[in-house]
Amino acid sequence: MSDTVGDDDFRGQVQQVFANLDEAVKSVGGSFHDVVKLNCYCVDSVDRSQLPALRETRDQYVNTQSPPASTLVFVSGLVQPEWLIEIEAIAVINS
Repeated sequence: MSDTVGDDDFRGQVQQVFANLDEAVKSVGGSFHDVVKLNCYCVDSVDRSQLPALRETRDQYVNTQSPPASTLVFVSGLVQPEWLIEIEAIAVINS
């Protein structure tokens, strides 16, 4: 049994990753509008027809008028075999 949210559910994992990133940025006094770069790593077993879920979820968090630079890379696998996506965010938070 896995502790991964959304086992075999790309949309569920994407939503959880963005919620986690949002919480992390907020924990240091920022917001998602402070995110300047997103690097997305998606396993190549994900059906490309599911990719709109990534943009739909991303657009719920980022400033869509001035979105962060983004990269999407397909990889053969991630650290945990049940992970379908991993997203790295870089934020610039001015205090």
